[in-house]
Amino acid sequence: MKDKGRNSRIEIRLAGEGGQGMILAGVILAEAAAIYDGKNVVQTQTYGPEARGGASKAEVVISDEAIDFPEVISADVLVAMSQEACDKYASNLRKGGLLIVDIDKVKRVPLTNAVKVPITRAAIEASGKAITANVVALGVLVGLTGVVSREAIEKAILARAPKGTEEMNYKALERGFAEAEALLAVKQKA
Repeated sequence: MKDKGRNSRIEIRLAGEGGQGMILAGVILAEAAAIYDGKNVVQTQTYGPEARGGASKAEVVISDEAIDFPEVISADVLVAMSQEACDKYASNLRKGGLLIVDIDKVKRVPLTNAVKVPITRAAIEASGKAITANVVALGVLVGLTGVVSREAIEKAILARAPKGTEEMNYKALERGFAEAEALLAVKQKA
């Protein structure tokens, strides 16, 4: 994930529509990194005035060193869960950065090397609920990048899951990891 010669700072942007849980996904990722992996983290969020249905984004900066600027300058990773999010933020992805899109929601992908995953469909198949797409997205993100440990993201998700939804969220996370493993297997064969 990290370039040689680059410091340990990793900038991640999670973006989509209000109601898709991308703000919560950012909070969970930040907690996984800070609480369970012991890294320095800053997490920020913004969402449109429409809230549900409007644009929303969470930014997470993770580093082994002190973080001197709390916002994403040039994203190392962008998870785009809507066309608007992809259109708005893909140009801020650093050269060689990772773009992960929900292929059922994003039809125009500006980069040929984008990782296209049916995130919402996978959420419905794994847990029966589209609302767990944010957890599937976290599984894909962590599975592809290793930005936090698998154990840390599992603990953070289970700590944030509403009582009675732990198993559903765990299934969604496992599906995200499975999607990432399938993508990595294809890449290794190529």
